[in-house]
Amino acid sequence: MESNERIKVLVVDDHPIVREGLKYVLEQSGEFEVVGIAADGVEAVRVAAELCPDIVVMDVMMPRKDGVEACRDIMDSAPDTRVVMLTVANEETAVLEAVAAGATGYLQKETDRERLLSTLRGVYRGEFRLPAEAVRGVVAAVRGVSEAGDAADAAGLTAREREILVSFAGGMSYARIAEQRSIMPVTVRNAIYGIQQKLGVTSMQSLVLWAARNGLLDDYDPES
Repeated sequence: MESNERIKVLVVDDHPIVREGLKYVLEQSGEFEVVGIAADGVEAVRVAAELCPDIVVMDVMMPRKDGVEACRDIMDSAPDTRVVMLTVANEETAVLEAVAAGATGYLQKETDRERLLSTLRGVYRGEFRLPAEAVRGVVAAVRGVSEAGDAADAAGLTAREREILVSFAGGMSYARIAEQRSIMPVTVRNAIYGIQQKLGVTSMQSLVLWAARNGLLDDYDPES
């Protein structure tokens, strides 16, 4: 992205005060341009198809069509657009459904300004941003019967790849993973791509679900 080019965002929420608040915060940052506003899921799908924004910031619970269903439709009509879901709580089913629908970010509405901006920056760079406190919900909802070691070994993952996958699926940014491992963020990105190839999955969401389903996140500590 050029230094003078702002990230284009579509804001979707059925409450006018939330829409205007998000618009103000995003545009005041100088990094984002709110190119569209929508009040429900049906309108969100239409506007996203017309504008193809970089990111859609969208409420989960909305009239006519909820955010999860709208996310699926947006992925069909504007596959290069990233979707960040907003909700009032980290309800396990909602988190899982949002991830499965194609969302690459998930935030509670009570989040602070810096976390919102940081999440959108990361999502724009191609990262997956699931809040640490929501990871446990996804794990509980999709935990399978496979042993973590057996699943990772069968997939041909090295110990290094497994560690990176756990951090990534746990919601860490490329930069934080790189800092922990004393490597470059681009190295982390390339490692994630290699893991996708080994697992035969095509999306970041599938990586997260694979890690949760196969037990890699059972002992994950977001605070460590």
